[in-house]
Amino acid sequence: MSHATTTPVPPGIECPDEVHTRLGTLRFSDGFPDEATARTLFDNLDFQRAVQGYLLGLAPVDMAVMRRALLRWGPANSAMAIWEDLVHPRFIGLVYNTSTSYCYSWLDLRAGPLVVEVPPGVYGGIDDHWCRWVVDLGLTGPDRGEGGRYLLVPPGYDGDVPDGHVVVRPRTYGNFLALRGFRDEHGDPHPAVENVKAGTRVYALSRADAPPPMRFVNVSPEPAVAVPPSDQRFWQLLNEVVQSEPPESADPITLGMFASLGIHNGEPFDPDERMRALLTEAAAVGDATARALTYRFRQREAYYYPGSAWRKGFLGGYASQDRGAALLDSAAQLYFWGGSVSPAWDRKMVGTGSQYAFAFVDATGTPFDGGRSYRLHVPPAVPVNNFWSVIVYDTQTRSMLRTDQEWPSVTSQDQDLLVNEDGSVDVLFGPGPPGDDGRNRIRTLPGKGWFTMFRLYGPLDPWFDKTWRLPDIVRVT
Repeated sequence: MSHATTTPVPPGIECPDEVHTRLGTLRFSDGFPDEATARTLFDNLDFQRAVQGYLLGLAPVDMAVMRRALLRWGPANSAMAIWEDLVHPRFIGLVYNTSTSYCYSWLDLRAGPLVVEVPPGVYGGIDDHWCRWVVDLGLTGPDRGEGGRYLLVPPGYDGDVPDGHVVVRPRTYGNFLALRGFRDEHGDPHPAVENVKAGTRVYALSRADAPPPMRFVNVSPEPAVAVPPSDQRFWQLLNEVVQSEPPESADPITLGMFASLGIHNGEPFDPDERMRALLTEAAAVGDATARALTYRFRQREAYYYPGSAWRKGFLGGYASQDRGAALLDSAAQLYFWGGSVSPAWDRKMVGTGSQYAFAFVDATGTPFDGGRSYRLHVPPAVPVNNFWSVIVYDTQTRSMLRTDQEWPSVTSQDQDLLVNEDGSVDVLFGPGPPGDDGRNRIRTLPGKGWFTMFRLYGPLDPWFDKTWRLPDIVRVT
């Protein structure tokens, strides 16, 4: 057909009557989809958004699970949970260590500004309800480990700010406060615990003249769970965060992804039968995707040495960004294995802060088998100002592996650590009766997969310039 206003249509604009895709054959009438095609495409779009929504939701759901756990032990702003006798494997939580006393509190700014007093000598920080970094505290924070007073003001606060505080402006009402105390030279965590109890306070600014006492709860003996689920409960937890925080606290694209699933601020989350089935499947696929990203990460630049199994915990720094772009794969796997963030995790902070190396496979690239034995040879002169540790985790829960050992770890702080004549240390992994009277051996379980993390507290230059290199873990039997 030709007429005076005809313009030739270039290739690539018009849609054929049949389009063959992984979804099947999509049918159109002069570019208009038939009803079956529209249903297929809408189901696919909703599923795609649900899987991406799951991956984007890992961070806030990490916080939602932690919030529930902490409020079980006491109210926000007035109670602090402390693992006084260190974290035991009975606690199902993401990649905890066996060398520091964790001290956690949930902060709620809805009633107004809060004062947080921090004692000297601790290592910690605050993350918001979306699991974004807010501020470091203690050794890597503005107080530089000398102790200090921080003032947290709620979103939109325009009141007076008194002098004498480090002013912090989170974008959310809910915030996660985490402190860590270190073992002393004898390996005893209790002096650091007493320091936290003596010097930590959280109270409303309005009560600064007469602060109420802080309640400290020893949760070391408590079995508890702070790992997100991957079923319908995931979406309920995500909805809790979306409903409890101002929309301006997150970006429109992320909130739009959640809203397309029925999770929208100010509206009830009540998916119909079709959407519930879709969300259930998307959570399973999202969890599977996070596991693939975590255990078989594709970006080679994430590995510490060419051809090595040792890997960084993330790319793009604690914010998982590069040249203004969010590194989506890096962020998803970060929040799958870990539940908080801080610049101290990845910045070069010689002599302070911490560094982490993961091994999910052995020297041949094979996943670890709990029924076999392995060895990690730690060379002498580990470049740390403080200490190093090796801890084994369950591939299912990303929590400490639970065996008949008290802790699945070997650390330079262990009083019975077996050190070779040249100063090196051999760490053994495997089932069966512990060797060397249990020294330097981490028990594993036949039929149970595991991975490990090598931690350096107060890393020194040879770690950063790689003149000191950590060998891969080799299979012995």
